[in-house]
Amino acid sequence: MNYIKTGKEEGADILTGGKRYGDKGFYIEPTVFINAGNKMKISQEEIFGPVLPVRGYRSLEEVIGYVNARPRPLALYPFSNDTARVQLLLERVMSGGVSVNDALFHVAQHDLPFGGVGASGMGHYHGYEGFITFSKLRPVFYQARFSFMKFLAPPYGRFASAVLGFLTR
Repeated sequence: MNYIKTGKEEGADILTGGKRYGDKGFYIEPTVFINAGNKMKISQEEIFGPVLPVRGYRSLEEVIGYVNARPRPLALYPFSNDTARVQLLLERVMSGGVSVNDALFHVAQHDLPFGGVGASGMGHYHGYEGFITFSKLRPVFYQARFSFMKFLAPPYGRFASAVLGFLTR
């Protein structure tokens, strides 16, 4: 509700939503803002709730420039059936996970890693990559009681010279 209040106070317009339901306010309508300026709180923060500022654009280059001029986003959700357009976004915009023609569903794909980059988070969650992210490998090396490596250490003798000669032929 604070994002909704702040968005209105800073001059953005609510296109739809903005109401709270229930005695304790456990349900907030999905709220879409338009005319949200770049310096407004709702345009600057990643909002994990039902509040979305929507911006218009004239070209895809404008969108790429806008996104790349800001901290890297947690995710990218391009909606397009134009594969060249989607590929351009994938190549030119750095983000966390990407879901094409869907929003948020990729987080439910437990075979795919989920996570952001930069300020939106590092690492991966879910799947094999998530297991590795939250695991600390503890390598342990045991040297054999007898190792030929001592014959390759200085001072060099005939054995080291023979091995070196064999390897460099």
